[in-house]
Amino acid sequence: MFIGAPDETTVDGDVAEWYQRQRDAWGYLPNYAPAFATRPEVAEAWNTLNNAIRRPMDRRRYELATIAAARAYRSTYCMAAHCKFLRDDCDDEAAMRAVADPSGAGLDAIDRAVVGFAAQVAEDASSITADDLQRLRDHGLDDAAIVDVVLTAAARGFFTKVLDALGVQPDPQLGATFDPDVRHQVTVGRPIADA
Repeated sequence: MFIGAPDETTVDGDVAEWYQRQRDAWGYLPNYAPAFATRPEVAEAWNTLNNAIRRPMDRRRYELATIAAARAYRSTYCMAAHCKFLRDDCDDEAAMRAVADPSGAGLDAIDRAVVGFAAQVAEDASSITADDLQRLRDHGLDDAAIVDVVLTAAARGFFTKVLDALGVQPDPQLGATFDPDVRHQVTVGRPIADA
């Protein structure tokens, strides 16, 4: 990381609580946690926003939209983490492998539409037209579901930009959860840290 951050053994108060919650969630202190050590209230605000977006959504669709945005933002950390969540938490290794592949060829038509739209939000939201939204409606998404995809992709920009601007590399433990082919596919920006 490009900035100094307090060691886990020296922190207290809000930072200690933030570190502990991340350790509890991951089983280790992930590399992104110290990036927020100077501003733990921002980390909490991010978690609140992210949970508000994710909670009403189908978890699998949330992960697909997040992965698409992460690829567009060139965030290896978010791409890898959310591919892991799609595989492990949604129990969908086939979709994880399909979305990790840049072609997305193994995804069904609805998933390809969601992934393509989320990527468009991340790449150039100003290029989106009413026709783009209609294509999602044609695949069965209602306006609330379309807004969820927009919120997911747009919010992901905050987290990816913070991590990448501060030089945070994805955890070696995260990288170790993938076979070499998938690990290569999820590496879309900064390399995964060495163990």
